[in-house]
Amino acid sequence: MSTIQLTDDDVGKTIVTGTGNEIGIVSGYRYGTAYVDPDPGLKTTLLTKLGWEDTDADDGYPLQTDAVDTITEDQIRLSTDL
Repeated sequence: MSTIQLTDDDVGKTIVTGTGNEIGIVSGYRYGTAYVDPDPGLKTTLLTKLGWEDTDADDGYPLQTDAVDTITEDQIRLSTDL
């Protein structure tokens, strides 16, 4: 079983749910953590499921590697359908 590793190369990739719904974009990468700028239309319940309910996250929300299923050239697919 391989471990998912996010890198600086993932900045700009689209974040999608397990069913392919776009929910944001990787806006930055610092100290081993990728940060996501969520789609402004995401409902509070979805933000809460992702642990992103803090609305003051100016630099984006941290993406936990255990939430990632696969990484391709242009997107990161989460392991949940939300």
